[in-house]
Amino acid sequence: MPMKDRIRVREERILSKGWSTLSTVTFDYHRRDGDWQTLTREVYDRGHGAVILPYDPARGTVLLVSQFRYAAYAAGHTAPMIEAVAGLLDHTSPEETIRREAEEEAGCRIGAARKVFESYMSPGSVTERLTFFVAPYSAADRIGAGGGLVEEGEDIEVLEPTLDEALAMVADGRIVDAKTIMLLQYAKLNHLGG
Repeated sequence: MPMKDRIRVREERILSKGWSTLSTVTFDYHRRDGDWQTLTREVYDRGHGAVILPYDPARGTVLLVSQFRYAAYAAGHTAPMIEAVAGLLDHTSPEETIRREAEEEAGCRIGAARKVFESYMSPGSVTERLTFFVAPYSAADRIGAGGGLVEEGEDIEVLEPTLDEALAMVADGRIVDAKTIMLLQYAKLNHLGG
C-alpha cells in the first residue's frame, strides 16, 4: 500500500508561526500488521536548505564558519558552532543558495559546485531537507572577508583548516554539527582535501 494511502490526517493545528512554523498533527496510520493507529506529532517546518563544503585541492584546506547558535547553547554547547556554509532556500534553488551563502558567510566565490546528496537531518519532527554540495576553490576565489549579514543577526568567523585538521576537530568534539561532519567525511572518503 502506498504511504499516501496509509495516512489520514485528522487535525493540524498551528502552535507557533514566527521564523518557522510549529504544528501539532493528529493522524491515523495504517500499520504493517493491518491495524489503524491514531498518533499525534509535533512538526517543525522551517523550509529546505542547502550546504556546501568548499575545498582547496592544492593546499588541502576547507572553508568553514564559526557562529553562535542559541539552540545549541541552550542545550549546553557553550562554544560557537563550527559549520559548513549553509542557508535556507528562500525561494531560490539549492545551488543559488550555496553560492549566495558562500559569498555572504565565507567571502568566497564558488566555481563548479557539485551536488553530492540530500538528507533529512531530523525526520522525526523537522520537515527540512538539505541539499549537500562540494566545490573546489583557491585563494584567488576569496573575494571578501565574509562574516554574514548583520541584519540577519550573523556574526561569523571564517576558518580555513586543512581537511585533516577539521576531522581532528570532529574527533575532539569541537565540530558537532551533523551536516558539517557528513561533508567532511565525504571529502575524506573522496580524497577532496589534497
